[in-house]
This record gives sequence, structure tokens and C-alpha cells, in this order.
Amino acid sequence: MTQPILSVRDLKIDFDTPDGTVHAVKGTTFDVAPGECLGIVGESGSGKSQSALAAMGLIADNGTVTGSIRFNGTEMVGAKASTLRKIRGAEMSMIFQDPLTSLTPHLTVGAQMREVLALHKDMKGEEATKRCVDWLEQVRIPEARRRLDQFPHELSGGMRQRVMVAIAMLCGPKLLLADEPTTALDVTVQAQVLDLMDDLKRDTGTGIVLITHDMGVVARMCDRVVVMKHGEIVETGTNDEIFYNPQHEYTKMLLNAVPRIDQPNREGRPKLGPEPAASVEPLVEARDVKVQFPINVGGGLFGKTKMLKAVDGVSFDLRPGETLGVVGESGCGKSTLARAVLKLVPSTAGTVAFMGRDITQADRKTMNGMRDDLQIVFQDPLASLDPRMTIGQSIAEPLTVHKPELDKAAREKMVRDFLPRVGLDPALINRYPHELSGGQNQRVGIARAMILRPKLLICDEAVSALDVSVQAQVVDLLIDLQKEFGLAMIFISHDLSVVREVSHRVMVLYLGKVVEIADRTAIYEDARHPYTKALISAVPTPDPRLERERERVKLKGDLPSPLDSRAPLRFMKSVIVDDPDAEQYNPKLIEVAPGHLVAEHDAYADVPALKAKEAVDA
Repeated sequence: MTQPILSVRDLKIDFDTPDGTVHAVKGTTFDVAPGECLGIVGESGSGKSQSALAAMGLIADNGTVTGSIRFNGTEMVGAKASTLRKIRGAEMSMIFQDPLTSLTPHLTVGAQMREVLALHKDMKGEEATKRCVDWLEQVRIPEARRRLDQFPHELSGGMRQRVMVAIAMLCGPKLLLADEPTTALDVTVQAQVLDLMDDLKRDTGTGIVLITHDMGVVARMCDRVVVMKHGEIVETGTNDEIFYNPQHEYTKMLLNAVPRIDQPNREGRPKLGPEPAASVEPLVEARDVKVQFPINVGGGLFGKTKMLKAVDGVSFDLRPGETLGVVGESGCGKSTLARAVLKLVPSTAGTVAFMGRDITQADRKTMNGMRDDLQIVFQDPLASLDPRMTIGQSIAEPLTVHKPELDKAAREKMVRDFLPRVGLDPALINRYPHELSGGQNQRVGIARAMILRPKLLICDEAVSALDVSVQAQVVDLLIDLQKEFGLAMIFISHDLSVVREVSHRVMVLYLGKVVEIADRTAIYEDARHPYTKALISAVPTPDPRLERERERVKLKGDLPSPLDSRAPLRFMKSVIVDDPDAEQYNPKLIEVAPGHLVAEHDAYADVPALKAKEAVDA
């Protein structure tokens, strides 16, 4: 039996708060062997992160740790600060959930990486720079040497997370603690980061503790799994035991709640309503919508201005009772398109018609009169709810604006009657947002948007920050509300699993352009565009055997700059004019099957419909 690199025995963590003692971790015990990946899963508040922070000696001042945490023979509980400093970053490293708050904002990436090498390896100068560049290249960051001189805010979320991985691995640690390392990442970047961590485990014998609530990631990465609930371990076992023969009801609930791209219609979950007939008049008609922003790329007073094409000629129809899923990586224009449809940002070109009426040039007064039919649910409910207003006041505010004929008592009655429809107790009406959980606040956001019974609801990453069980509840709620009220929905997400559960049709965006649009079955079972194939391939499935066996479609390189006119032609390089400022060819959408449109690309030689089109064109 291999000697464990990390041995945790009867770990207890308590926090003194104004409301009394909080027992965050209640006597957990587990081991991690060299070259092993241990998954710690559970929902928010289960004690996952605190267990990892205790191993690093990073518990807050009001916390008390008891029990034993032995790392490579060294007792970490009660260890001197000097002992912890020698181990942290050198032999034991941690990847934190939010890289923007974990990286120092006023130091360049290079300065932060060189600091680690100077402290633990006494490595400086060109030797340190070379090690930094090597690791940035290993985590697939393009133009690695140039990135050393950039600050964290100049990098995308995915690149910041990869910088965190590089910093954590600089000194070749024996143990890597990864706390939700992929939660904020696009599925393609998530796949790259997970592949990198798997390579490190296999090539260097690094032990990994992977903390997550994503059971798909666990199925792909872990050898053994620990399931935590309310600070206690409720089940532990090998990956196959946990997924194929779970014993605890909580483990079964977690697995059942995980969205599966290969199983959109699961037993016990609400079924999506039928797709509206093609003869039904569209509620929303978008034609060649473009949204552009001027960006100063030269710097200084006389810098050169280039137009960022956030949305570049998007067209679609949406019928009552239909959900259109919009997917793509960060920066593809999903949220900007949603705001253009609602006229929250001005369109540069194109038209959006709502119920047959062009609203593109409508003035503010006209739009204010239509807002009761056009609603949006944002990603972060706490950021979109006024912390000074009670839940009841927040939900009633749209009634105050759009139904001034109602008195206070009538508004309160409507709110109390509506709360059960979104799964909330009417007794919560006088609570404030900070007194509710994330899932409850998201339901408040949905209730606020639905209280006026709108005809169009846009969900902008509305479930991405939620635990899987809460996410499942909110998705079920949206499906039920759609069937009850017949509303049209635009559901924006980078998670194709959730999108397939809730959507009738799916539209895939890449750098502001549509590359594929089809019904949810065709998108998964008959994807034609290489970008769509890569997105689907990157989605982890909560099935270890499937994850071990399937071949992945990988995109080479990083997402190119949207300011480069050549970038949208990444999949059609045969027509590129090699000039970043030149006017480029605009790939056309081709109908390869009824209702299935695919953008032209270089890898379409095997698509009969496109062959036929080429023959006709010739």
C-alpha cells in the first residue's frame, strides 16, 4: 500500500460568529496517495473548501481547527508559520476558485510567477523567466512571453485560471488542491485545464484533491470520491462505486440532479412542451443584427480606433411557447445579443421585430410601455436585487411601474399568490436578499420577471452559479412556467447539457456570428460544424466509463482576438486575406436539413447538402 501524501484524521473546523458557533466541518477522515485524484463533492456549505484551506493553514482568524492533517509526514494543524511558508507553494499548492481575487491586481503575471521561484527555488533572472514561459506554454497560453508583462485584468477568465494552474505547478508540488478550478470556465477551456491536471498527475506523480459540485468533472478526473453534506462525509468510494452503485440518498440526489447532454428527458423531471408549429407567427424576428463598439487599440491620445464586432449579423425567429438556447464561449456575443433584442444596448445595424412591430428605432417612452412583455433574469441574483428592499418589495416593483392602478394591498396579494409558483414560501415576503440562499434569490429574480406575465423571458446564464440540485429545480421551474404561461424564452448558457434540457432549438455563436442552428436533438446527434462538435465533446458526462472511452474533438490554439478581422474565419482559413484590418469573407449559413443551418467551413467536404450547393454554384 502506497504511503499517503495527505492524511486527514477527525478534522473539525468551527467558526465563532455573532450568531454563535458554526460547525463547518464535523470530523472528516480521508487519505490522498501520490498520483491519485481524490474528488470531494457536495453543495455549497458542505465544508469542502474549508477542508482544503485547513490543509494549507489558511483558515480565517475566527476559525478553530482540531484533529490531524499530516502532509508528507508533517503535522499541519498548529504548525509554525515558518514551516507552512516552506511547504505552501513549493510542496503543496492550491488553485483557488476565483483567479481574479487570488492574483495580485497591481503586479504583472511575470512578477507573481517569479516571486514564487525566488522564494522557493532561489531562481532569478533569465532562468526564472524561462521557467515561467515554459509553464505558461504548458497550460496553453498563447504568446506566453508577452503575457508575463500583462496584468491579471488584461487576461480573460480562462487565461487567468490557467495562470493560476501554472503558478501552482511552478515548483513541482507533491500535492495540488484544486477548489472549483473550472466553475467559471467555458467548457472548452475547462476541458483543457482538466487535461493539463490529468497530465500532471500521470507524469509527475502529483496527488490531486479536486473540490467541485460538478459530477461530470468528477467522473472524468477522479480515482476515488468523498461525498460531503453539512460538514460530514456521508459516502466514500471509488469512482465506479459512487456513480454506478451509490448508497446514500444524498449521493443519489446529486447524481440525479446533474444535467446530462445524452439524456435530456429523464424520469421524474418535467418534460419540455412541444415545439410550436412552423405556421405559428413568430413573436420575435431578428434580422442581420449587428452590435459594434469602438475600441482604442493604439493607446494614448492619438491611438487607433477599431470596431469590436460583438454581434455580427445574427438572424433568428422565436415563437410563443418556444425556447431558443444560445451557446458559445465567453466573448461570442451571447449576452450582447440578448441586450440588443431587449434594446438595452443599441444595435449598429439590422432589425428586431416584436409581435410584428420593429422596435429597433423605438424611443424610450415606447420601449417603457413594452417592458412588461420583455423581461430578463440575470446570472447573479444578488447583484440584480436591491439589498435595501425586501423580497416582497423587489417582486412588487414591476407592478408599481406597469400597473399603477393597483393599490399596495392588491400588489402584496399578487406577490403572495405568485411566490408558491416559483417554489418560495409566502412567509419570506419580508426577508432581505442576504437572508436567502443563492437558489432562493434566483427564484426571486424569476418571480420578479414573471409577475407581469411577460411574452418573452431571457435567461442570461441564470443557473450557471447554482449548485446542481438548485440548478435542476430552477430548470424544472422554467419549463413548468413556460408550459403554464406559453411564454417564449431565450436561454443563454455555455453549458450545452443544461441548454439541451430546457431548449427546443439551439443556436451556436462564435465571435458574434451564428455557426450552427438546429433543434436540440440534431445539434447533439448530428452536429456539423467543427466548433459545435468541439463544444459538445468538451461537456463532461457523469459516467466514468463513457468519459474514459470517448474520443475528444479539440480545438487547437486559444480563442483569437475579436478585433482581428481574420478571427471569425478560424474554420474557413482557405479564404482568409492575411491582413488583420482587411474586409474578410462572410461565411454563409447553408440549410443541410430542414431547420438545420450550418455556416460554411473548410471541413465540410463530407456534407452532401454542401456538396450539392457547390455543384449548383459551379
